[in-house]
Amino acid sequence: MLKILSTMAIALIFSANGFCGTIYVEDIEDKTRGDGTISEPYRDLQTALSNSSHGDTVLIEPGRYISQSYAFPETLCGNCENHNTPVSASRGFLIENKGLTIIGSGVDSTILVTNAGYGALFLRSYDSYITNLQITGGKRDLDGMATDAAVVVKWGRVTIANCLLADNTDRPESVVVGIGGVMGREGAELFIISNRIENNTWDGVALYRGATAYITDNVINGGRGAGIGITWDATAVIVRNWVSNYWKGIGSFGDSRVICSNNIVRDNLGWGIIATGTSYMDAANNVVYNNGNCGMAIWSDECAGRFSNNVIVNNGWREQWVCPCVGIWNYGTLYNFDISYNDVWSNKDGEYGDMPDYTNRNGNISVDPGFIDDEDFYLSEDSPLVNAGNPLLTDPDGTRSDISLYGGPKARRQSEIVPGTK
Repeated sequence: MLKILSTMAIALIFSANGFCGTIYVEDIEDKTRGDGTISEPYRDLQTALSNSSHGDTVLIEPGRYISQSYAFPETLCGNCENHNTPVSASRGFLIENKGLTIIGSGVDSTILVTNAGYGALFLRSYDSYITNLQITGGKRDLDGMATDAAVVVKWGRVTIANCLLADNTDRPESVVVGIGGVMGREGAELFIISNRIENNTWDGVALYRGATAYITDNVINGGRGAGIGITWDATAVIVRNWVSNYWKGIGSFGDSRVICSNNIVRDNLGWGIIATGTSYMDAANNVVYNNGNCGMAIWSDECAGRFSNNVIVNNGWREQWVCPCVGIWNYGTLYNFDISYNDVWSNKDGEYGDMPDYTNRNGNISVDPGFIDDEDFYLSEDSPLVNAGNPLLTDPDGTRSDISLYGGPKARRQSEIVPGTK
């Protein structure tokens, strides 16, 4: 029956209770319902999810699991000025009032086709874990305030790891917004780890209304909106992600709180990293490269934070849209920001906009960083950025931090994240 017996070991690790059940699902078209056992697996995934109990593990064989679209009217709006605004949405697969461990057979073999705005909806689902599968085929809701995404979480604690959230592209031209990768809503606590979020039609990851997330080691590429947007009073730690080919890169909005470290933010149409509203943004050791307008931006008199140890180079290839084509742009006040030990170099219309030139001030420099290439952004041995960073931060070996993606306490080389790579 099950072709990947190793998933049994994963199930034991991630199941909330070692004595909980294991439910089997297989894509067999024999008009039999099944009972979820290994000899008679469920044929329908939603039946398996609905009939499982808190703490169970759902093991999904290779196949295409297609959901119907169900109406999901909401009394609360995640991104409206008035939180009590009704929203008309739809949902596909539903995990409600329970925590499940959901394990596929691989992102290219276990494919969930949602046919809905909220593709996989976790509602009051605590300690759920979903891994090793693909979620695709979403259809945008007509209500522009619906927070459509491959995965939507409300009032739950969910880990999303090693999944492919891709090609959720069905969007009517009458609706500006599209379908994102992951949306964290009211009370969501998310761990978004080592996923590929690609070719969707809105934000890669967005948080609203008190959501919290740890977002690490993901490839977030190709979409509209922002690669990662943290809004309202949400909080996030954003570490070691690749964010590219969105309208905009990574942003803190509203009254959010964000730690943003060791990310590659490149090839977005507008800005790379931004802080605005009354948010706090601590951005350190990021590479902000080849974005269409500015690299990093302060966009409010009330936001605060730190830009330190970042490499901000080659931005400004597009006609000005959301900000000038400079390295760091200030459209607020500098009193609330520590701008220190950055390398700001070779940006189209200068290194700093609407602010003093910080070159050779507060440890900031403007030099060729000496990248070996523009894919991994490893530094050459004679790079001027080695051991030139913020002395309050140290590299993993205990030396003074580099001004680099691979500097600072959260630095990891690719080989430390994915064994067998360089």
